[in-house]
Amino acid sequence: MSNDQDYHWDLSPVIEELKAFRNHSLELRQRENHPPKLPSKKVLREVIDSLSTVLYPNRLGDGVLTTSSIDYFVGNTLEITLAKLLEQAERELIFISEHNGESTQGVKSEAISKVREFSHTLPRIRQTLDTDLQAAFDGDPAARSVDEVLVCYPGIAAIICYRLAHELFLLELPLIARMISELAHSDTGIDIHPGATIGNSFFIDHGTGVVIGETAIIGERVRVYQAVTLGAKRFPTDENGALVKGNPRHPIVEDDVVIYAGATILGRITIGKGSTIGGNVWLTRSVPPDSNITQAQAKQELFNHGAGI
Repeated sequence: MSNDQDYHWDLSPVIEELKAFRNHSLELRQRENHPPKLPSKKVLREVIDSLSTVLYPNRLGDGVLTTSSIDYFVGNTLEITLAKLLEQAERELIFISEHNGESTQGVKSEAISKVREFSHTLPRIRQTLDTDLQAAFDGDPAARSVDEVLVCYPGIAAIICYRLAHELFLLELPLIARMISELAHSDTGIDIHPGATIGNSFFIDHGTGVVIGETAIIGERVRVYQAVTLGAKRFPTDENGALVKGNPRHPIVEDDVVIYAGATILGRITIGKGSTIGGNVWLTRSVPPDSNITQAQAKQELFNHGAGI
């Protein structure tokens, strides 16, 4: 077996070239100093895990909580977790301020205010998640209990992350919100943009490959299956050829809609209340309430401006 004296990596030129690329990148972005720290994915994963435990301490906690200790556990966990989230929020606000050429004075108090407001949404998030859990249990004949749904279903794991990330998105912490959504995407294969609006009793069955875009609006008691896409039909550009961002470009899905596996629904169209969209349907037009759309009925349409999320 070789020892450490038998080889030498000769890393000096590598380090120097990487330094040159970093400096060039800073120059292109007109930054004289090192860029501000971005929020940490590692810390945000800890935050989400802890917040999930706070929401469901008896099922997602350490399993040894008692009636007398549970409130202490929730309070202590929240104190630690919110402190971590505060640091990440401050990082994002500093990054945004410097990116926009604005002063970072007052960022700390702004971050505290946002995290405090976020913490007050947790009871409402728990209430909404309870409807999602019940919808999953009611909608899946394989589910034996709501507890099983909570601890086993990837759709629920993704929805928990979405519900938390959505509140942070509304509080104008979009980078943290997006990072949380991408952690769920990596874990579950379910990609829900935190800007999407999703009503109560939302059920994602199986889930792998589901994509829900930023401006999608989903009503109550909606059920979707694996590989469903609620995406954009085209991406408009401005007079300079740059993509127009933030415009409504994803579907509106009204209450009590079921969308089966592999369906692709694109553009700012409306799926009427109570409709059923069959598997592998490609849909780019609105349908009225109580519609039943299958592959044979779906309209075939070609377009030249691209499609995606």
